[in-house]
Amino acid sequence: MSKLFGSDAPLVQAVSRLRRTGISEGRPFPLGATWDGLGVNFALFSAHATKIELCLFDDAGEAELERVELPEYTDEVWHGYLPTARPGTVYGYRVYGPYEPDAGHRFNPNKLLIDPYAKQLVGQLKWGPELFGYELNHADKDLSFDARDSAAAMLKCRVIDPAFTWGRARKPEVSWARTIFYEMHVKGFTRLHPLVPAADRGTFAALAHPEIPAYLQSLGITSAELLPVHAFVDDSYLIEKGLRNYWGYNSIAFFAPEPRFQTTPFASEFKTMVNQFHAHGIEVILDVVYNHTAEGNELGPTLSFKGIDNASYYRLLPDQKRYYINDTGTGNTVNLSHQRVLQMVADSLRYWATEMRVDGFRFDLATILAREPYGFDEGGGFLDACRQDPVLSSVKLIAEPWDIGPGGYQVGQFPPGWAEWNDKFRDTVRRFWKGDQGVVPDFVKRISGSGDLFNKRGRKPWASVNFVTAHDGFNLTDLVSHNDKHNEENGEANRDGHSNNHSWNHGIEGPTEDAEVTELRERQKRNLIATMMLSHGTPMLLAGDEFGHSQKGNNNAYAQDNETSWLNWLGITSQGRALREFTRKVIATRKAFPILYRSRFLIGARNEELDVTDVSWLSPTGNEMSLDEWEDGNVRCFGMLLDGRAQESGVKRRGSDATLLLVYNAHFDAVNFMLPSVPDGSSWVGLIDTNQPEAQQLPAFAFGHNYVVTGRSLILFGLAAGDDMTRRLRHGMGYISDVTETPL
Repeated sequence: MSKLFGSDAPLVQAVSRLRRTGISEGRPFPLGATWDGLGVNFALFSAHATKIELCLFDDAGEAELERVELPEYTDEVWHGYLPTARPGTVYGYRVYGPYEPDAGHRFNPNKLLIDPYAKQLVGQLKWGPELFGYELNHADKDLSFDARDSAAAMLKCRVIDPAFTWGRARKPEVSWARTIFYEMHVKGFTRLHPLVPAADRGTFAALAHPEIPAYLQSLGITSAELLPVHAFVDDSYLIEKGLRNYWGYNSIAFFAPEPRFQTTPFASEFKTMVNQFHAHGIEVILDVVYNHTAEGNELGPTLSFKGIDNASYYRLLPDQKRYYINDTGTGNTVNLSHQRVLQMVADSLRYWATEMRVDGFRFDLATILAREPYGFDEGGGFLDACRQDPVLSSVKLIAEPWDIGPGGYQVGQFPPGWAEWNDKFRDTVRRFWKGDQGVVPDFVKRISGSGDLFNKRGRKPWASVNFVTAHDGFNLTDLVSHNDKHNEENGEANRDGHSNNHSWNHGIEGPTEDAEVTELRERQKRNLIATMMLSHGTPMLLAGDEFGHSQKGNNNAYAQDNETSWLNWLGITSQGRALREFTRKVIATRKAFPILYRSRFLIGARNEELDVTDVSWLSPTGNEMSLDEWEDGNVRCFGMLLDGRAQESGVKRRGSDATLLLVYNAHFDAVNFMLPSVPDGSSWVGLIDTNQPEAQQLPAFAFGHNYVVTGRSLILFGLAAGDDMTRRLRHGMGYISDVTETPL
């Protein structure tokens, strides 16, 4: 043999090794561990590694059974095919290469690593010094080298069989114009839910119980937006304080569902949940975190990317590659300028959109994903990849358009096809109902679709995701009950979380039995929900806001995996039930009148033939607001007149020609509002009054009637002749009456 091959001894050794282990060269694609019915192909990208070992473990991931060197290296991908591997095989990697932090390399084969393409994780991460690539107590910090084996403390990967029977349910494909988001947490929504079996609570299996999507359907929700479900890590400093990373913005595996959300070790549990939501006509949107990972900065652990190819996966300081660019505030920033890293993110998105059948994605700190080394670029690699990809361009894409890096605030700057969280809507609406001065000019921009930000390049009003509350910050009850944050339970001396919340406690900090304060708070909740749902754009409701869930004033409950964050279904009060019914009514009203979610921006367009304008802004006199009134910072009451007759015939849909009048009064006292003129035979019908939330239909009023608008309240009127408005209302209320009522 040696004579035959001459001096080519490495090849002889390779042939011998292949005979011994049964591994063959396999293919460099697809990346990850892929079961083909006969064996498993393993492929791992690393541009700077010198050798990679595939480590095989027992089913529990506790005992390392065998190490197999990947035999081939093609286009910077290490790969091998193992015919003895099967679905259920537990594995990890050890990657060899230089440990040269100053050059950006942190290879350490003593550290077991997670496959970036792993579809399932096994076990739990156990924090200890062996997880770090350097000696924790060494004087040179991360320049030292730690030789301890981390396998016993590490998560492992499991090969999966992707087969699943989807049945007859299909993606709902809700149009953007009709979309209503509901932001929810897998565990927090179901942990205390009495209609879910105790063993399933807090998991995907819990969400798969028909009662859950049926509840969303009863509210009128179209799209459930789940906080992160990619496998994530509990930060060591939280573990030391007896806390956990509840929100999950600390990803470590972009293809694997979070194990704590599963009752079984099978990825199909997530698919079952999606299937059940789709059967009820509810979309599933994932909040995804591709901007950073759980490995932190140069002093963080070596769990996956850092040990596979640190210089490729992360953005490093150009002149000091030992250190990481930290545009995320979490220690590191994923390098989407690298083609293989960009491929991983795109592959992950396609996997969830096709294999898991989710309907869209909300991108945490999305500005980072669009940032090239020279800065934010809406024509950068990631956004271009999404735009041209036939799968990604067909699902809902929502940006959180800010980060802490240079030029990080980019609201309104994402390209066509994207929606964006609109924090200007959040802050302006809060300030208006709090009674701040000089807010009206900006407020009217926000409730009419924020055309100043989004009306360009053919973008539509739905591009503005309108929210008043979200997971980050006060929820609705706390927003109207606290002037200040109360985050002491987070263990950071109340230094964490936002301090400028535009909140108002209405005279008493926290819970109160004062009837007057309580009544005003409840009306303000209705004002905020109604403003959001009746504004142009895409509304997003935070789970629990519809029935008054409170986090006891904590506006940064990221580490509160307990009753602070879990929705208390059995503790819903009579006030909470009334608020929920009001929320249903407002959502149903939105759906009954397409003029509230029209596809064109409100720009004051005029129909000369009918002498009507798509939107008019009225003072309490019933006349259009004057320049002096626009400039008067003390104005707190005005009307928004929407006339559907002004729309072009080609963009109308049933009910879009309705004429509606919204009256907003943030003044502390009642205001007499003269209702504007109406055509002969028509009258103004009261549809919603936040001061009379239980009224099904208010009286009809003629032109010139002075309607007494209660202090701090919102009223919606509809213009109708005969029984036309009654018919439309019944159509709208059908969104409530045609679904099963929740017993909670």
